Amino acid sequence: MSGKSAEKRHGHGSSPDSPIEQYYPPATSGLTGYPSGSSFAEDITSQYPEIHVRPTGLKGLFYHPYTQVVLLGIVCFMCPGLFNALNGLGAGGQIDSTTSANANSTLYATFAVAAFFAGSINNILGPRMTLFLGSFGYAIYIGSYLVVNIHTNAGGFVIAAGALLGVCAGLLWTAQGSLMLAYPTEDQKGKSIGIFWSIFNLGGVVGASVSLGQNFHSELNRVSNGTYIAFMILTGTGALVPLFMANPEKMVRTDGTKVMMPRQPSWKTEVYGLYIALRTDPLIVLLFPMFFASNWFYTWQFNDYNAALFDIRARSLNNLIYWISQIVGSVSIGLLLDQYRFPRRARAFAGWSILFIFVLIVHIWAFFYQRTYTRQSMPPNSSKMDISHKGYTTHLFLYVFCGLLDSMWQTTAYWMMGAMSNDPAKLAYFAGFYKSIQSAGAAGVWRADAMKVPYMNLFLSTWALLTAGLVFSLPMIHLRVRDHTDVEDEVLAHVEELHRVLPTESNRWR
Repeated sequence: MSGKSAEKRHGHGSSPDSPIEQYYPPATSGLTGYPSGSSFAEDITSQYPEIHVRPTGLKGLFYHPYTQVVLLGIVCFMCPGLFNALNGLGAGGQIDSTTSANANSTLYATFAVAAFFAGSINNILGPRMTLFLGSFGYAIYIGSYLVVNIHTNAGGFVIAAGALLGVCAGLLWTAQGSLMLAYPTEDQKGKSIGIFWSIFNLGGVVGASVSLGQNFHSELNRVSNGTYIAFMILTGTGALVPLFMANPEKMVRTDGTKVMMPRQPSWKTEVYGLYIALRTDPLIVLLFPMFFASNWFYTWQFNDYNAALFDIRARSLNNLIYWISQIVGSVSIGLLLDQYRFPRRARAFAGWSILFIFVLIVHIWAFFYQRTYTRQSMPPNSSKMDISHKGYTTHLFLYVFCGLLDSMWQTTAYWMMGAMSNDPAKLAYFAGFYKSIQSAGAAGVWRADAMKVPYMNLFLSTWALLTAGLVFSLPMIHLRVRDHTDVEDEVLAHVEELHRVLPTESNRWR
């Protein structure tokens, strides 16, 4: 805010008798009002950030952090959410999974490269523009499956569309991570992630519902053209939503603190910022195995379980239940992680323990199913399990637990990053690392699936990587997660070599 509408007061409360105002009158209590040599004054201002009066009425509702998180969720509902619904069917809704696996491998390979630098692009273009540009690849990718449904020899176009989507997705997810982690206060981050993840996964639910309705009586074992057309319309609509989101520079958190916006630096400074993010927070490296595992399990779940065992009707129903389970999982773990009655460290360890238990349950259960079939015993054109077959219900419940584990894993990973900093620029780098490493792992496992690596090998690698991710994250929680975020964690650019660069008039579309 600025001008008369941006009334400010110093301290945590509104009382003029608060300690900060007793020692320093309003005329000298601003962040830049202290003499350069007053270290005590600097300590006081660092502990008592500027408090801004939030707007009221409809404007206040629009600029509320939760409203913007909801809009962010809608973008991802329409774009990656429907992509997930398509991918969750296994083989992209087709019979043979080879083209889909190769397209996903290409997608995540370009995603890994794009995501690594997307934090820098986000800080230069601003999160709204980055989100806007990142949304368009989804409709093109879904359209490529419509093309291959009509022209069966167009698999190359699907792979090319996957490469383009990888670049777009790198931009979208980095902007999403920066905004979602920057808007809420520390005790609202888990809830915000849960809200976002629930809306995002509604895309999978809606997409799976459309697919189930359109293919319930299908005997082709692949989705119809109408399904792909409906998905294209929805993703194209979702790409326009960022144009109507609030300018992050005008956002004020619910505790009255302003959202710190990314700077407009040079490319050299931004590339160096990747190094600075690692140097100032080296323990983020201990989360890299967790990041690497966070998309690895999709290949086995979607292609090697859902597509391998079930017909298109059962695949569609499994897909619907899976994404509903993701909503339940994300909300549940988000509420737990935001129980501020308990110390944040205790919540972190509790979240870790729940993930560990679910990894054991899901993979011990799945092991007994996986050892009963192979690629040779269940080729693409073989007779598949239908919803009316004996044993289907227990197989479906395993998929429910897979959905719960996935959403809780992703939500907890974001929450841990948010516990390390509140600075959007730094969080943009963290989100970029997350998506880059996650995508590198996904590119490898999707390619392995396309090369027909045995199902059991892919399953065991999934189990091992999830376990390793938890083992490595445990010392990070012990050493780095504190009961509050320190001021020095708020600003990436406080490092002397980087120099702080303030937003310029040319960068106001953010």
